[in-house]
Amino acid sequence: MENAQIIGLSRQVALRRELDVIANNLANLNTTGFRGESVMFEEYLMPVAEMDSFRQPDRQLSYVLDRGTFHNFDQGNVVTTGAPLDVALQGEGFFVVQAPEGERYTRAGSFAIDNTGTLVTLDGKPVMGEGGTIVFGPDDVDIAIAGDGTISVGGEARDRLRVVEFAQPQLLEKVGENLFSGTGGAPAERTRVMQGALEKSNVTAVAEISRMIEVTRTYETISHLLAKGADLRSKAIEKLGTTNA
Repeated sequence: MENAQIIGLSRQVALRRELDVIANNLANLNTTGFRGESVMFEEYLMPVAEMDSFRQPDRQLSYVLDRGTFHNFDQGNVVTTGAPLDVALQGEGFFVVQAPEGERYTRAGSFAIDNTGTLVTLDGKPVMGEGGTIVFGPDDVDIAIAGDGTISVGGEARDRLRVVEFAQPQLLEKVGENLFSGTGGAPAERTRVMQGALEKSNVTAVAEISRMIEVTRTYETISHLLAKGADLRSKAIEKLGTTNA
């Protein structure tokens, strides 16, 4: 395969990956606490491929490398719901939840109480407090959550939500189910807890759709260029064959 085709295909593979990320962002447009993603690319100089067509053996070919995914941790819009177990975070912090694999972190504050009285996420993962899992009795009413995360029942303090902040949140790894894993979390100092509210996804629909159109057009342009290159090559081979005959 010619170098031009390989370079074009490397760009198409990168664009396909970016299109998948954009589609995932749009699919989670209404997911509580979702953090949008974007793809990071960089130039990759192929060490064993050289562009020697013009007798320049020292000129390496430049490919597109999908380096990784970048998470957008900007604050999403906070909407009031009035539900006592809906909790939003204003700031850089994360709720701590207990997953089978260990502690995980999320911005999704849609909580509920399961049949054992444990405060859980909507998919059943226990929400962690400073004293461990948070458990309510069948007669507990008038649940209040203060700005520092303190949970009170009937005016009496019961526990405090564990909210942590990370010095380098980009080092967090997304593990699915709107959860992140990582190390180095410290008790939040700059994050405020808001009861009766939820933080929406920080994805901007207009920006994502515009980017999707741009990526699609670029992909199609490269496809046309590759098709034209293949056509020219076929015609050249055909002409050479006729001449030699």
